[in-house]
Amino acid sequence: MNNAQLNELKQRYVASGAASPATQFADRAENAVVWDADGTRIIDFAGGIGVLNIGHRHPKVVQAVKDQLDKVMHTCQTVMPYEGYVKVAEKLSQVTPVRGHAKVMLANSGAEALENAVKIARAATGKNNVICFDGGYHGRTFMTMAMNGKVAPYATDFGSMPGNVFRAPYPVPYHGVSEDEALRGLKMALKTDANPKDTAAIVIEPVLGEGGFYPAPASFLKAIREICDEHGMLMIVDEVQSGFGRTGKLFAIEHSGVEPDIITMAKSMADGMPISAVVGTDKHMDASGPNSLGGTYTGSPVSCAATLAVLEVFEQENILEKSQALGDKLAKRFAQWQQQFDCVDNGRNMGAMAAIDLVTDKANHTPDADLAGALCKKAREKGLILLSCGLYGNTIRFLMPVTIEDEILEEGLAIVEESLKELVGSKSTATA
Repeated sequence: MNNAQLNELKQRYVASGAASPATQFADRAENAVVWDADGTRIIDFAGGIGVLNIGHRHPKVVQAVKDQLDKVMHTCQTVMPYEGYVKVAEKLSQVTPVRGHAKVMLANSGAEALENAVKIARAATGKNNVICFDGGYHGRTFMTMAMNGKVAPYATDFGSMPGNVFRAPYPVPYHGVSEDEALRGLKMALKTDANPKDTAAIVIEPVLGEGGFYPAPASFLKAIREICDEHGMLMIVDEVQSGFGRTGKLFAIEHSGVEPDIITMAKSMADGMPISAVVGTDKHMDASGPNSLGGTYTGSPVSCAATLAVLEVFEQENILEKSQALGDKLAKRFAQWQQQFDCVDNGRNMGAMAAIDLVTDKANHTPDADLAGALCKKAREKGLILLSCGLYGNTIRFLMPVTIEDEILEEGLAIVEESLKELVGSKSTATA
């Protein structure tokens, strides 16, 4: 079927809240390129929203999945376990930087991992409250919607959210929130709303994902670690988008040297197969009773096979080095754009987790969400998938596979540049 026919089916049968606004349908893909149902070639700078750090259909992952399909597809691991689950648990325990000996539970999605992390923290501490941060994103289930630091579009239409979730400022100096102010806000939340004796955990993304790709300073993360230790709370780090090599290390928290109690992960963990994990200190992970964690499909054999293959690819193909090199290339290009365009500001990256902000006024950092939307639309028309994000909707994030070929990267970046020129023009001198 072609795009037009598939769009007719989408309009008729797919719930509007779940339907993509895109009119092109993916037919096949390879590394950083997708072809739609009409045969049109599209460069992918979204990576399935950070799922494809090693590219579409990495051959080793595809082969691992095919091999697993010849063995077993499902038993429900609580009914009859299988090698893949325990091998993934072993590998993640070895590579995840949590305190002490790590144990693992597998789930299906990032939101499911966060839900279970909160359950585990409550069981381990006997407390209920959870503190999250402005701009954070943790999922679309009810608990994670309550945890998100942005209402629209995730929680707008769904009524009351679960209680015992409290918010603190995330340090983004560019938007007027200094590290000191964020720390003061966190301590104030513990005094005014979330009494430490009733608070199970502080949950933070080491680099905001949907919130705009802003990294938390290492000193801020260390301060959270100290506050958690002081009050007997767990530190939960959400690495769903920042993990698996996006930042030049396997996990973004490694840049800080901080060891949390629990880390959640998903997305690029299995190169497109649905799986997530909660990895934490053994005494916390073992706090809840038998059969208290899990689900019918959690840690499916096929997804476990894909995860093991991904970890092998990281070891064999220098993925972390490629991520850092890609980040360096993007940083250089961002600096050029900031000189070339009045609207481009605040280029930033941690490894290949990279972004720019679009503004109407650089001096005042005034967000331009309309331009961000227009840029993504024009780029798609020119054959490039590009995503915006951020609390103000004006951030353009770059999530192309870290395995992207140099010529494809350059072609995509040229489309961004060409699109900006068509939308706003360019300048010959920099604006402060």
